[in-house]
Amino acid sequence: MDTYYSASAVFLIQTVFGLYILAVLLRLMLQFLRADFYNQVSQFLVKITNPPLKPLRRIIPGWGGIDLASVVLLIVLEMAELFLVNLAMGQAIGAGGLFVLAIAGLLSLVIDVFTGAIILEVILSWVAPGSYSPIIGLVYRVADPVLAPSRRIIPPISGIDLSPLLSLVVLQLMKFLVVAPLSDLGQRLG
Repeated sequence: MDTYYSASAVFLIQTVFGLYILAVLLRLMLQFLRADFYNQVSQFLVKITNPPLKPLRRIIPGWGGIDLASVVLLIVLEMAELFLVNLAMGQAIGAGGLFVLAIAGLLSLVIDVFTGAIILEVILSWVAPGSYSPIIGLVYRVADPVLAPSRRIIPPISGIDLSPLLSLVVLQLMKFLVVAPLSDLGQRLG
């Protein structure tokens, strides 16, 4: 019976923290990519992430165009999620392990966001080529930095763009070669 409660607690913790971490990460990425601030989705992300970010920005200034307050908030939220999940499962983990696992989790989430944006862009190019909505504009804005280098390597062949395949392969390789070793290091430190 305890496993049902702990599994339920883990599910709730991961869902609540995961959604909010995703919102903060999307806000940070859209700021960095200079997406349309007045887009409805951007405004939604700003409104739900402002409560913790406004006070943090007074303490932690931005640097080089990067919102360091958002980065710190992401790391703290990811560490809190990992701590609570381990607590619910009856496991203990050290601060060093939590930090490294949080970095690995956030890098994995960034890769997942880019992967999702690329897949959405591909689907939209089949279903609704040339159409526009606030969400479509943001999807293209997020996918473009990853697709642009691939498009320089693999130009369209007979009107078919194969660059998303290369981008997806590179993103998955990053999970294997960067995220997985970081996760393993975090587990060893924990």
